[in-house]
Amino acid sequence: MGLSVVSGMGAGSAAGRVLAIDYGRKRLGLAISDPLRLTARPLATWIRLNRGHDLARLRRLCREYEVSLIVVGWPLQLAGTRGEMAAEAVRFAEHVRAHLGIPAELVDERLSSWEAEQTLTETAGGKSRSRNRKRQSLDELAAAVILRDYLRSAGGTA
Repeated sequence: MGLSVVSGMGAGSAAGRVLAIDYGRKRLGLAISDPLRLTARPLATWIRLNRGHDLARLRRLCREYEVSLIVVGWPLQLAGTRGEMAAEAVRFAEHVRAHLGIPAELVDERLSSWEAEQTLTETAGGKSRSRNRKRQSLDELAAAVILRDYLRSAGGTA
């Protein structure tokens, strides 16, 4: 299959940037590490069009940032069971690996969206945001949480 599931230590090599993807049916939240894999930062939220278009955009992004590993959030249920979205994330990660030629790992993302929501609420203070912009910020922040947790488990300091 070519995918690995990360539960503790990451299986990827320790050099080059890592791209994290918070997978969704409508949007992809993206976050990127620095080349030394020490930090994680939100990058963008993309509205999905179709698989071919999404993979082409990811290919360009991976070339631009010299990405050597992609981690895809694996939305397991709180009890650890796999639901419909977890199966979709597995298929998406398989397509990414096959079409981009970059290793892809699944990372347990339980509570990443909740943590991103808490962070967004704390940093926004009383500021009003449009619902759409808040959703986009939430997706890329969730990807950064996924990436931070991955880097920590792999021995980084994010």
